[in-house]
Amino acid sequence: MHLFSAMFLLLMLATMPCEALYPSPEEGWQIYSSDQDPDGKCLCTVVAPAQNMCSRDPRSRQLRQLMEKVQNITQSMEVLDLRTYRDLQYVRDTENLMKTVDGKLKTASDNPRSLNPKSFQELKDKMTQLLPLLPVLEQYKADASMILRLRDEVRNLSLVLMAIQEEMGAYDYEELRQRVLLLETRLHSCMQKLGCGKLTGVSNPITVRASGSRFGSWMTDTMIPSSDNRVWSMDGYFKGRRVLEFRTMADFKIGLNFVQHLLPHPWAGTGHVVYNGSLFYNKYQSNIIIKYHFRSRSVLVQRSLSGAGYNNTFPYSWGGWSDIDLMADENGLWAVYTTIPNAGNIVISRLDPQSLEVQQTWDTGFPKRSAGEAFMICGTLYVTNSHLAGAKIYFAYYTNTSTYEYTDIPFHNQYSHISMMDYNPRDRVLYTWNNGHQVMYNVTLFQVIKTSDD
Repeated sequence: MHLFSAMFLLLMLATMPCEALYPSPEEGWQIYSSDQDPDGKCLCTVVAPAQNMCSRDPRSRQLRQLMEKVQNITQSMEVLDLRTYRDLQYVRDTENLMKTVDGKLKTASDNPRSLNPKSFQELKDKMTQLLPLLPVLEQYKADASMILRLRDEVRNLSLVLMAIQEEMGAYDYEELRQRVLLLETRLHSCMQKLGCGKLTGVSNPITVRASGSRFGSWMTDTMIPSSDNRVWSMDGYFKGRRVLEFRTMADFKIGLNFVQHLLPHPWAGTGHVVYNGSLFYNKYQSNIIIKYHFRSRSVLVQRSLSGAGYNNTFPYSWGGWSDIDLMADENGLWAVYTTIPNAGNIVISRLDPQSLEVQQTWDTGFPKRSAGEAFMICGTLYVTNSHLAGAKIYFAYYTNTSTYEYTDIPFHNQYSHISMMDYNPRDRVLYTWNNGHQVMYNVTLFQVIKTSDD
């Protein structure tokens, strides 16, 4: 589908779940979370082509080519008009001369004896004055041929434009493009009103790529807002130091255009996160958290997470040195781990992303070894009951109220062994590493949208 056949689908009121689908680079489609009606209520979901899609649309190129042809024809017509006007003036100026020559020729034809040397010279002189008329007439003949060609070209252009108009319907190209831009502006404005919500559903899995070993992690920057489109991949769950940085998601899908970072200290587990251009990870055989800055290729800060277990003391059920799980959501940077004083129950700590100091801590009361994986959305920790097939999200802890509940949110564990599961608040999707496959899930959040009148 392209711009001319785009249909904007407004689905579900804002009090119903809003989804954000992963864009298809091949088609250039993307999903915006909501639109806003005249009363200030948000509607979900709107489907629209990406802004740069117009430049790639074959019909867009065809229209540009047609416009260039029309411009060329217009210029040719202007040249013809100017030349015709100039030559017509010349013909009018020589009209009296042609009449005089015609009269003298008739006289000489009727009475040859009247054509004396003087009269003959006068006639010859006047004929000489008429000689420039010959190339003018030749130009008229050439211009007549050009007009025939232009007429055929205009006929062809008209047929093509009529076909495009039938396909486009009531809107011409420029009007439709302006409508898309206006809608995008309104959508982005309305998206700013989208607050946090409660997880109510997870989509079917979207397999982005199959690469690496059975265990690993991959991610994009979780900072909001951020124009950073890089993707990072870290294969393995312990002693690893090699981080691959891809320029875009499209490059990651095909495994091209990447650079390598060699971390100064090896990592443990798969609970790494990229936040505002830096990688936060657990240093191997320690409870130290390291902040590594990609641009400068340097460690900005490292700090011990006091009392946190490590070296498979309190991992998730799949093991893999997953004692400390770092993650980010709309509320900032988090560490999920446990300690001996907490009897192996999951502890949530909010971290200062600059100093890595613990700002606040919650004891969820949920045993970490019983959890398959966990992730944060809007300050709520969601825990899966397993890392294997048949897993579901069945426990939620709300840091804003320090309360919890058991949930029953199924999701399809397609490859049956999840070793990393993290939420990205930028695009509102779950990133997972599933048995050597890099998989994404869209999430559905129950949201109440506040308007300026509230």
